[in-house]
Amino acid sequence: MSKYSNELKLKVIEYYKKYGSLKKTANHFNIPSDSTVFKWVKQFEKHGFEGFFRNRIKYDGDFKVNVIKYMHNNHLSLIETAIKFNLGNHSIVGRWERIYYEEGPQALYEDRCGRKKNMSSKSKKKNLNKKVEEDLIAENQRLRMENEYLKKLNALVQERIKRENKKK
Repeated sequence: MSKYSNELKLKVIEYYKKYGSLKKTANHFNIPSDSTVFKWVKQFEKHGFEGFFRNRIKYDGDFKVNVIKYMHNNHLSLIETAIKFNLGNHSIVGRWERIYYEEGPQALYEDRCGRKKNMSSKSKKKNLNKKVEEDLIAENQRLRMENEYLKKLNALVQERIKRENKKK
């Protein structure tokens, strides 16, 4: 469900066409950002009233890569690109761009909907073979003993320093 109704969007567009000020229009309708008004106006100019109706669309990797390439070749902003391709929100273009540059174009072909399949609240215990497990236990015990030895040594050194300071 959209935050703003399509009827309100049409009223905003009509008001903007009448008075021609993004800021004034946004203030009149209590819309926090004039960029929202700008996006609606451009969307209406490009796609008409139908541009406001969108069902959940699953875009394929080729489309995503082409959108990002088009945006960079034509030096468009995220909003302008979203309007050009009639995408619901400009943030989706930003997400695709981030994936494109961080993980490469092939990553845009992956399906990223929903939760990851391997999510669980409990961490799984890895099965180690017996020899490795025994070695880890022995190393852990050795490190604990070494730690205790160093603590005792430090305490003795501190005690000796205190005694020498008292003698002076």
